[in-house]
Amino acid sequence: MVIMRTRTFTMQFLAPAFLGDAVQNGVWRTPPIKALWRQWWRVAYAAEHGFRVGCEQDMRHAEGLLFGHADSDAASRSLVRLRLDRWDEGKLQAWQALPRIEHPEVKDRNTGRLKPVGADLYLGYGPLAFVAGQTQLNKKNAAIQAGESKKNAAIQAGESATLRLAYPEEDAELLEHALWLMDRYGTLGGRSRNGWGSFFLKPTDNVPLTGTLPLRDWQDCLDRDWPHAIGKNKQGTLIWQTTPQADWKAVMKELARIKIGLRTRFAFTTGKNAPHPEARHWLSYPVTNHSVYAWDNYKEHGDNKKQSLRLPNSLRFKLRPAQNGQVAGVIFHVPCLPPQGFRPQRNEIEPVWQQVHGFLDQQQPSLKRIPE
Repeated sequence: MVIMRTRTFTMQFLAPAFLGDAVQNGVWRTPPIKALWRQWWRVAYAAEHGFRVGCEQDMRHAEGLLFGHADSDAASRSLVRLRLDRWDEGKLQAWQALPRIEHPEVKDRNTGRLKPVGADLYLGYGPLAFVAGQTQLNKKNAAIQAGESKKNAAIQAGESATLRLAYPEEDAELLEHALWLMDRYGTLGGRSRNGWGSFFLKPTDNVPLTGTLPLRDWQDCLDRDWPHAIGKNKQGTLIWQTTPQADWKAVMKELARIKIGLRTRFAFTTGKNAPHPEARHWLSYPVTNHSVYAWDNYKEHGDNKKQSLRLPNSLRFKLRPAQNGQVAGVIFHVPCLPPQGFRPQRNEIEPVWQQVHGFLDQQQPSLKRIPE
């Protein structure tokens, strides 16, 4: 008999969450929460086992037993249980655009002068769209194509729900470590790496979540191609925090300014179908109007079907509650090597991230390093 531990939390969003259902209406749902819990459990597991390269096989086995897997030979049900007290639609019905900021690479087609861009559109393109000169919630989805109305496209900042969890007592320490990491660094939904869908977990029993930071030298992290640790260098943890602001809108504007600054440090010398990747390509891919031919025409070994490779940014953003009802932005690096399809070369990748870390350190006093 498996002895279960139960915990209950209030889960509250600090920024709008593009947490869509099958037709992309914004609704509260447990599957994305469970998937995020699973992702941070892997990080906690890797840290507990000293980030040994050979631990992946044991990790996958333990993960399958806990969270379930659909292997036809040894399928198993999940031992962790999640329940929300609400599965209703989000409350955000219409979008109020954030102030625009300068982008040194965006120019007006008619005048050639620099043209400001919407901070929210820059960080949320996809869930957000530019329609009739304004940033709006993107309603081009299956529901619209089927002739149905799209009621809500996002969960509003400030919305909360009660999250009840049950999990095996013998696995509680590692699972609660993962919950602590979710609370500190987790985000949910579309464009969540840019800070959208930031939330916090408040235990209803007032027993705080605790954990240790899964820190590893960021260059050592390039020995594998999956996110398994938060990076550090000689100057300390690769975690930075913005000056606290009155609300999430001001924080997102600041994060957009920082992201534009660090990306445009790397100027392109090629356009579409570049024969070789440039420095900025290693931050994330694809890049609008700056494709790499081999990455857009990649073929698996022995497969003639072409595919376009995607490289998520390993530099992530998160919003956290600060004192006096304020909100702060957190930037942290979860370094790992790009998948082998990109043919990554460490001597090309390492200088890029060294410049990114240096740029973030130069943003004082509006951005400073924090220990966790």
